[in-house]
Order: sequence, then structure tokens, then C-alpha cells
Amino acid sequence: MMSFENKVIIVTGSSSGIGAATAIKFSKQKAKVTIVGRNESKLKNVAEICEKNGSKPLMIVADVTNEDDAKKIINDTIEHFGQLDVLVNNAGMFNNVSILDPHAIEKFDQILATNLRSGVYLTHLAVPHLIESKGNIVNISSAASTKTFWPENFAYCTSKAGLDHFTRSVALELAPKGVRVNCINPGPVKTDFIEKLTMDKDEQDKIWADIERTTALSKIAESEEVADLVLFLASDKAKSITGSSYVIDNGALLK
Repeated sequence: MMSFENKVIIVTGSSSGIGAATAIKFSKQKAKVTIVGRNESKLKNVAEICEKNGSKPLMIVADVTNEDDAKKIINDTIEHFGQLDVLVNNAGMFNNVSILDPHAIEKFDQILATNLRSGVYLTHLAVPHLIESKGNIVNISSAASTKTFWPENFAYCTSKAGLDHFTRSVALELAPKGVRVNCINPGPVKTDFIEKLTMDKDEQDKIWADIERTTALSKIAESEEVADLVLFLASDKAKSITGSSYVIDNGALLK
């Protein structure tokens, strides 16, 4: 059984989706969790669930692309809990961008700032504390880091490919110091991102059905399934695993 009692975990992007599911699962394991997000009301909902599980989280409303906010995330966690054992770099964004778009570079920079640079900077800030605790890092990447599933997706794919290689590079550097670094590469996951695209329920159902057909198993993963993998990689059960990318895509890369 995985035990996170008295372990301190930071989960970015934890107001919904994979991040929320991960924070909630850590709270069930009696971990001390810092939840981070930009949407305060959604973050409060996650905090309430964590507290019902017996673990009152530290809630930080922050933008991970802002360096001052990133420092606040690490500093407030250390001040509140006294240590850091696991950093989950989950915050991310998805936007289609055409290379022909007049604003392509501006959009590219925005996506890289969220999906790649923020994780790099938080890792930079967190590493001294993780060396002290012999902790670990789990980065949430994407199956799109290795396969381009549709056109006009160069910015997102590039950001996630960079995150994969960052994971391997830092894993090699930190291994002698006892810090493990891994990443997870989800395929389609049932989150609220489709709802953000359209309010029409029939259209939402059609989009999800189309996405299901892109996977070998004809199904879409739930956020909780990805969260289970996060907890495994963060636990002592994965003590011999570092620099690895774990795909959870229902066979999307096979098609």
C-alpha cells in the first residue's frame, strides 16, 4: 500500500481535471497538499473535498507563469508545512495554433510559458528542498509529445516534447542526489475542456464520441486514472524509476 502520511505535495493546476483528482487522491492518503490554481472558487471546492478526506490543504491562488507567484508557491509551502517531498507540475493549457496565424509566435510563447517554462522554473525553485527530503517530481506531459494527432497543433506538441526531454535531462542530473523525476503522457482525458469550447450538450457528446474513435480501446481515460499513476510514480513503489515517460492513452498512439 502507498503511504503519503506526513509527506508534503505541491500540485499545480489543481482546480479541476487531472490536478484536482490528484490532489484529492493525495489527501485520501493523508498527505499534506498545496493546491494551486487561478480559479479561486474551483480551488475552494477541491480544498473542501480534501478537508473532508482528513487533510486540510494549503490553497494558493496563483499563475504559474508569473515568477513571483512561483516563488510564493514554494516559499509558502515550506513556511506552512516545513518541507517538500513531491512536486507535481500539472498546470497546462491547450490551444490550436496555425503556423500561418499572424499571432502564431505570441500564442506559441504563451503555450510554452505555461506548459514548459513554468515547470522548469518551479523545479529550479523546488530542487533544494527535494534534495533535502530525497523527494521526487512528476511532470504531466501528453501523448502529443510523440505524435501529432491533428494539424495546427505545433505549439502544444512542441511544449510537451520539451517537457519530456526536460524530465529526462533533470532526472539524470538529480539522480546522484537521490531525487527522481518522471513524466506521464496522457492521451484523451475526460475533463471540462470540451465544455469550455461549447455549451451545447449534443455538440459536446459528438466531440467526445469522435475522440473515443481515436483510441484503440475506444474509450477516454478519467482524471482519476491519471491521478492513480501520479501517486504510483510519487511513491516508494517507484523508487527504482526515474527519467521515464508513462503513457496512459487507451492505445491512441497505436492508431
